[in-house]
Amino acid sequence: MKVKIFAPHWGSNELPPDVFIARVLDAGFDGIEMSLPLDVAQRDDWVSRIRAAGLDLIVAQWETVFHTDFEAHKRALGELLNNACAVKPRLVNSHTGKDFYSPQQNEELIALADAISKEHGVPIVHEIHRSRFSAHPMLLLPYLCRVPSLMLNADLSHWCVACESLLQDQPEMLERVFPHVRHIHARVGHAQGPQIADFRAPEFEAELSAHLAWWDRIIELRRAGGAEIMTITPEFGPAPYTFNMPYTRQPVSDAWELNVAMLHTLRARYATADQ
Repeated sequence: MKVKIFAPHWGSNELPPDVFIARVLDAGFDGIEMSLPLDVAQRDDWVSRIRAAGLDLIVAQWETVFHTDFEAHKRALGELLNNACAVKPRLVNSHTGKDFYSPQQNEELIALADAISKEHGVPIVHEIHRSRFSAHPMLLLPYLCRVPSLMLNADLSHWCVACESLLQDQPEMLERVFPHVRHIHARVGHAQGPQIADFRAPEFEAELSAHLAWWDRIIELRRAGGAEIMTITPEFGPAPYTFNMPYTRQPVSDAWELNVAMLHTLRARYATADQ
């Protein structure tokens, strides 16, 4: 099984496409994960540049966060997912629904995503994320029972916050969730926040070890299931995910540097998975 590692566009949005793509290539990533403009010309320009560089593409859909009204959210989700799938990326990672929508409403959104996925022949995964239908394990598990084909992006840093722990008391829950995972966001969270300052620092050894164990298990399951490719995006983000010093507003760490460091950590760790 090939483990492909993607660079997040989040945090580098101010860079021109050619500058960002050169940065990704120089770091050694296999592809880019990003949201795409709804303007077709701008969208296609990004996609052509990415493919000309020999990079793979995952499209992120997060913009529905701005739509709290259900009908507006549903319309936006349909437009954004169709726009994403039209360029035939490896997969689409979607921020779907809200934790305050009813189960019936969220399942309607999941069904819409599934229909769009089948129409275009592009997998759509739903991100584990605060405030979405997957915001807490006990919110998500009923959906896995009712929609057993549900595919997830595991950003488990969010559940560290939601559960105020490293989930050490919920191993059975994780074993129910992991078989649904098709993509990973490799950011390391802690019991009070979704991002530690620097995963290489010794004071965060417990947090890093917990996340690596979760990713190991997901990789193991995907390999045992015969998957040819597993995708991971290191996703340390800019402020406010990266803390700034008070008054000076200087960041305590560099998110891009952390993502490149995580790339090298994952490459070394999962080299055997590529065999």
